[in-house]
Amino acid sequence: SNEKSTIGKNIKKLRKQRNLSQDKLSKLANISHNTIIKIESGAIQSPTMDTASKIAKALGVSLDDLMK
Repeated sequence: SNEKSTIGKNIKKLRKQRNLSQDKLSKLANISHNTIIKIESGAIQSPTMDTASKIAKALGVSLDDLMK
């Protein structure tokens, strides 16, 4: 299905709540801008634990918050 992955939707929602651009989030998380775009769009359905934890840390939430 074309449905966006939960993690991608959660990241986008949390990022927007914090007024962060995809580029800014990628810098805070120290991962590529392209990776953020792919995760949010659902092109990457299951990012690695390392990537997910970096994003969670950059957003100031737990890994569980990203997954649920």
